[in-house]
Amino acid sequence: MGSKQAFYGDYILLKPQEASIVELVHLLFSSNLRNRRFIDCSEGLEAVEFRQRWLLFTSVVLQKVFVFLGPSLKMVGNMLELWLNRLSSNGGFIPLVLNFFKGEVITPERSSAEFLSVVGLLDNRVDLDIHHNHTNYKGLLSIMTSKFSYENEQFIINAVTNHWGMEILGLYAFWNDYQKCGTTKAMITEDTKSDPNLIVVAFSGTQPFDAEQWRTDIDISWYELPDVGKIHGGFMKALGLQRGRGWPKEIDENGPHRYAYYTIRDKLRAVFKENQDAKFILTGHSLGGALAILFVAVLILHEEEWLLDKLEGVYTFGQPRVGDKKFGEFMVEKMRKYDVKHMRYVYSNDLVPRIPYDDKSLFFKHFSPCLYFNSLYHGQILEEEPNKNYFSLFWVIPKILNAVWEVIRGFLLPFVVGREYKQNWFMTIFRLVGLIIPGIPAHIPNDYVNSTRLGYLNEHLEIQRPQHSKDD
Repeated sequence: MGSKQAFYGDYILLKPQEASIVELVHLLFSSNLRNRRFIDCSEGLEAVEFRQRWLLFTSVVLQKVFVFLGPSLKMVGNMLELWLNRLSSNGGFIPLVLNFFKGEVITPERSSAEFLSVVGLLDNRVDLDIHHNHTNYKGLLSIMTSKFSYENEQFIINAVTNHWGMEILGLYAFWNDYQKCGTTKAMITEDTKSDPNLIVVAFSGTQPFDAEQWRTDIDISWYELPDVGKIHGGFMKALGLQRGRGWPKEIDENGPHRYAYYTIRDKLRAVFKENQDAKFILTGHSLGGALAILFVAVLILHEEEWLLDKLEGVYTFGQPRVGDKKFGEFMVEKMRKYDVKHMRYVYSNDLVPRIPYDDKSLFFKHFSPCLYFNSLYHGQILEEEPNKNYFSLFWVIPKILNAVWEVIRGFLLPFVVGREYKQNWFMTIFRLVGLIIPGIPAHIPNDYVNSTRLGYLNEHLEIQRPQHSKDD
């Protein structure tokens, strides 16, 4: 895999920065993709159907929009986080106003343990509230670690060490060779109280105001690997795909940048040399879930049997689709061979697990059973989540009604199951967005935390392992 030819066969790579309005219009009327300066693709590859060209057109246009909006989006995000943290630190709006007139406004440092991201402000729970021997301990540990991965370094250190009594083995920000910037974050923690020690690798999802990460999400570039299948190019780039080289098994460690796959793989190698009995799990929410399962894919491609033997499972929450049917069959076969399970959580109408679109134009498919939780947090195992492509006129009214129920449920839940499930005012406001765009609030980690906790309190829920798990 050290060369472009050895790495992949057919491919489509989108370069939105080189797309002019004229060329974008030409794309809609010409099936010859190689004539487009902003598309790099294999020879002879054509998008014959208009729908295929329309999807490529849409992806490029949206990426250009995010490039344009990037600085403004970042500024708005920073201001929103700052004022929300001020509200929180001063005890609410009225105390903030009083402190303002007294000249005593508390403004937490952005790098401090008291400062929360938008994701953290929507759900500020920190404690695990679950025992090591609980049936779903790894599931809840995974979603909480995934949630923490959105936060700053000091918050993570304080929460993991002081609230969980665990150790931090690494906090990382990685380089993307294609977008020429750092867009991927991950954290590695160790639970020394479990037997054997459990290492958790959590990839961060899309930050709400990070334009580069949104570009990764909507980039529908793809590579077709021989005997493997087609894989989402945007996610592969975020994981550390080497420009022009694909996935060489080793790279120069003395370079100026760190890449997610190589850095985490080498860290795990070092950890297991010191403690050969330890095991690890991979996890991530949203984009982080895609990176977690693709990390396994590259380990398999590199035949890292020693690490795969120590991998107990992959826990993803709100994960988008990452490849085609052939890739899914490849992964199921290999994960069964290496005895690795994939727990793919989907909550209710969450939009993200239902993209990219699953049809003949885009070919993307999920390949693991869905651990599906409805808005009552009742769970069941399904081959595919209901309304698998989200955009359906038949589902519009049911989704809006469900969004209304979720707003009401936020007020009822603490009275039914406990005060720790009380929804803050910011999350309540965000729930109202679901009345207009159902599925957006459902993607926030809040409901995945509740699903992993409350789902197992319901007597009708008995989550089993997917077909390729260790217990089969």
